[in-house]
Order: sequence, then structure tokens, then C-alpha cells
Amino acid sequence: MDRKLRNRILLYLLIAGVLAYVLLELSGRKPAAKISAVTPTRENLVSSISSNGKVEPVEPFVMLAKLDTFVQKVHATEGQAVKKGQLLLELDVKDAAAQLSETSAKLLRAQDDLRAARAGGRADEAAKAAGDLAKAQAERDRLQKNHDALVRLMARQAATQDELVANDLALMKAQAEVTKLAAAKQEFDRGVRLDADRAALQVQQAQSEVAALEAKVRQGRITAPADGTLYSLPVKTGDYVHVGSPLAEMADLHKIRVRAFIDEPELGALQPNEPVKITWDALPNRSWAGKTELIPKQVVKRDTRSVGELLCSVNNDKLELLPNINVNVRINLRERIGVLSLPRGAVEAEGGRRYVFVVKKSQLGVGKSTLEKREIHVGIADANNYEVVSGLQEGELVALPGDVDLRDGMEVIVVTTAAANFQRRANG
Repeated sequence: MDRKLRNRILLYLLIAGVLAYVLLELSGRKPAAKISAVTPTRENLVSSISSNGKVEPVEPFVMLAKLDTFVQKVHATEGQAVKKGQLLLELDVKDAAAQLSETSAKLLRAQDDLRAARAGGRADEAAKAAGDLAKAQAERDRLQKNHDALVRLMARQAATQDELVANDLALMKAQAEVTKLAAAKQEFDRGVRLDADRAALQVQQAQSEVAALEAKVRQGRITAPADGTLYSLPVKTGDYVHVGSPLAEMADLHKIRVRAFIDEPELGALQPNEPVKITWDALPNRSWAGKTELIPKQVVKRDTRSVGELLCSVNNDKLELLPNINVNVRINLRERIGVLSLPRGAVEAEGGRRYVFVVKKSQLGVGKSTLEKREIHVGIADANNYEVVSGLQEGELVALPGDVDLRDGMEVIVVTTAAANFQRRANG
């Protein structure tokens, strides 16, 4: 055998041995996992909270029935713009009007009695009481003078004892009459004072009744307390209403707010004057701008949720948002311009830290790659992406979770790659 042939055979045997060794090694290994990967890119991120809410007027006017009666006539329609003082509806107040007329007459009589009592009583009765007393006093005084005169005459023996006795007897009777009439006059005056007090009380009671009935009669005319929109009119002509029944609701709908229901875990991020975007399913192509106003101070139960009620001021210049409708609320908390971002799905958490699996390509740049577990620091987040503060560079490839559990040092084959913003759009 010549030398060339021998060398060729040895070369073939060497190649066969190497191939056998490689095949033996490959037969003992698992095939590399096939994964997808993404490269972080720069974009604008907005951290936001999305929830639901309800529209309510800032200064609503709710008109309630003040008496049990029928609705006599309705003068307005729901949704109508009204002016202050405009008549909205009338209630049946015939009974109250009749009672008012009767009570007003009663008040006039009580006022007459009060004036008479304060003047010393009825003129004829007061004059009789005073006249009788004065007449008795005059008679007593006359007899007293006769008594004095008779005493002087008797001293000169110009009058007799019998004349003096007769005069004194008449004087005693006159004094008794004066005493009786003075007591009667005193009783009359006391009665006048009591009548004055009683009449004053009657006047006060009648005035209160008149005022209450006048208010009832006025309450039969329901008018607009201010300029605005009549957004609720739940009654119609002929309806019977009870005290406290709602008759109408109105407000200036340029001044509305949204009561947003924010879940408890998100309350800590809220601040006043954050921009708010409002949308309404009934007008899907419209949105309304607002700002956070009153941050909730407590958590309440709402169905199965624990929420804080956030008040947001909203611009409603076109009066499109109506009271009590349900709306969607998005609160933009923070915004970052041109930051490095990565899909949320590529970032994992462990012990309060965030990490990713970076794809490290082979030195030849082909075939299998290796995963490197690396801690990163993140900033704000939106619904799909994290802001990457440190730990990654632009252009690096990051593994996305799939059918296999990723681990440090794992060999993989990248079958698809995408930029982070493309991945975000795909997820959205």
C-alpha cells in the first residue's frame, strides 16, 4: 500500500472518529429551547390609573314637595334650559288657600282684641267701671263734708245728734260702695292685662299659622332657584306627591365633576391637579379633559371593591356630560419622554427586585445562545411597558417568557425578535 493511500485512510478514520464523538455528545444533550426575544427601545411612557366614575353637578338644586297634594300643572320639560324664577310646575293648594283666608280673618280679630286690651279694655266697659267708682267717691266725699259741717253746727247747737247719726250712716254706706267699686275696677284692670297677654299670644299664634299657610301656598308654585338645566323632572300632571317627594332637579351643567372610584392599592399614587381624561361609551369618539381635585381620605365598600372616591373637575362647555351617567376615567400620574422601555412580560420579580434574562449570543454569532439572569431597575410603568432606569443597554436582546421556564445559563435558540414598542402594540 502506497503512502498516499495510507494517509488518506488515516484521515478518513480521524474524521469518522470526530463525527462519532460529536454525535455521541449531541445524543446525551437535550435540544436547545426555542424562545422569542425583544430589544428595549426608547419611547414616551405615561403612568396612569384607569377606573370608572359617575358624573354629578357641583351645585345641584333639588326641589322637594313640602305638602301632600296633586301636581296641578307642569310647565317645563326635562332637559330644558331654564332661567331663575321661571315657573316649572304647580301643585294643588286650594285647601291651604282656604285655610289661609280663614286664619287671616282670625288674625285680624285677635289684633283688634289686642289693641283694645292695650288701650285699657273695651271703651264702654272701661268707662262704666271708672264712672261708677268716681260717682261713689263723689258721694262719699259729699257725705264726709256734711259730717264735718254737722260737727261744727252741733258745737253751736245748730244741728242735732240725730242728723249727725243719719249722715254718718249714709257715709258708711258710701265708703262701702267706694271700696266695692274700687275692687271691681282693680279686677277689671287685672282682667284687661290678662286679656292683653292672651290677645298677644293669640296674635302670635295666628301670625305663625298665617306664615305657614302662606308658605304652603307659595310652595304650590315651584320655580327655578337659578339659571341652569332641568335635568330631572320625575312628575307629571295629576301625580300625587307626598312630603319629601322629589319634584325636579336642576343645575348649571357647565359646572360638573366626576366621582371616580379608585381601587385601594392605587390610592397612594394620587395627587391633586393631575390631568384626567374622561370618556363615555354613549359618545365613543369624544373625550373630556379634567383634573384631580379632592383626594379621598377614606376607603368605602362598593360592590365587591374597596375604593376611594376621587373628585375630579371636568370641562363640560358643550353640556354633553349629563348628571348620574357612568363614565370611564383615566388619570395620568407621571410622564417620561424618550425613555428606554421594555414589555412588562419580559420583567420578573423576586424578593422585591426586578430582573430579566439577557440573550448572550455565541462568539460566532450563529446557532445557540445563552441566557444571563440580570437585575435591572425600573421607573414608571404604563399598562404594557416598564421604564428601564439601569441594567440594560439599547440593542441588547431580552428573552420573553414562553412554554419553558427560563433560567440563568440556559441554552436557547431565538426564533423571533421584536422591538419593545412593536411588542407593546401587539400586546395592546
